[in-house]
Amino acid sequence: QVRLVESGGGLVQPGGSLRLSCAAPRSIFMFYAVDWYRQVPGKQRELVASITGGTSTNYADSVKGRFTISRDNAKNTVYLQMNNLKPEDTAVYYCRYWLASIDYWGQGTQVTVSS
Repeated sequence: QVRLVESGGGLVQPGGSLRLSCAAPRSIFMFYAVDWYRQVPGKQRELVASITGGTSTNYADSVKGRFTISRDNAKNTVYLQMNNLKPEDTAVYYCRYWLASIDYWGQGTQVTVSS
């Protein structure tokens, strides 16, 4: 099974920033689309951001203007830059590489926004 390397979570005060990373084997990185999800216990999983093709991106309304998804082709890594974090952003964040019916999930990284 392909393993994605996900990292970057932590504890941050409201208004702070974090950058999440999700690396994949190059053969997957070059062709698969990538989603970032977040999960809060007792609540439905939420799609936060997506990147497809060469430039196409999409964001949930709740994070639009604060989060940015991007990729570094030299490092086979997709990033989620999270700025102006709010307590309601607290969740476990998961990356997902997918192509048609095939997908691979990261293990998840905890983001906690609290003062």
